[in-house]
Amino acid sequence: MTDSEFARAVRLDALGEGEHVIAIAASPEERERLAARFGLLAVDRLDAEVRMTRAGRTVDLRGRFSADVTQSCVTTREPIPVTVADTFTLRFVPEDETPDDPGTEIGLSDEDCDTLFYRGGEIDVGEAVAETMILALDPFPRHPDADAILAAAGGLPNDDVSPFAGLRRALDKRRNAPE
Repeated sequence: MTDSEFARAVRLDALGEGEHVIAIAASPEERERLAARFGLLAVDRLDAEVRMTRAGRTVDLRGRFSADVTQSCVTTREPIPVTVADTFTLRFVPEDETPDDPGTEIGLSDEDCDTLFYRGGEIDVGEAVAETMILALDPFPRHPDADAILAAAGGLPNDDVSPFAGLRRALDKRRNAPE
């Protein structure tokens, strides 16, 4: 089992035939720990509904999560409130079904790209939801007023940060110089 901030262990021997529906929501303490782990200013809400189906030692997880988080602008550090919601499909297979030789190549189909490995007799559904949430967020969030905020602080707008910005300023100065 992981030391997840949002641990929701589901024992595989408790899953019988058919589909099992699980609804989960992060507590205030869990949301605070998730925000710290993922470098977010806040996680105000994280909940999910997950449908689990077991076939032997393989477990398929289909679900939907939604979250309200606050990210930090990459250029201004201004808070950016974000609501994110998405569906996901994951397949859990036992860790011992991986090749023993680390140099062995594994061919993956599109369906295999969201395959996770588990050890022991349980799966951490909360950790799967938390990881899915962070992957759905913009890794480089930018405040809509970032250019204005930077200009007011004496920074350069995005157009003036390119490698050719100095050349452009020199050409503009030359064009506007009196003859």
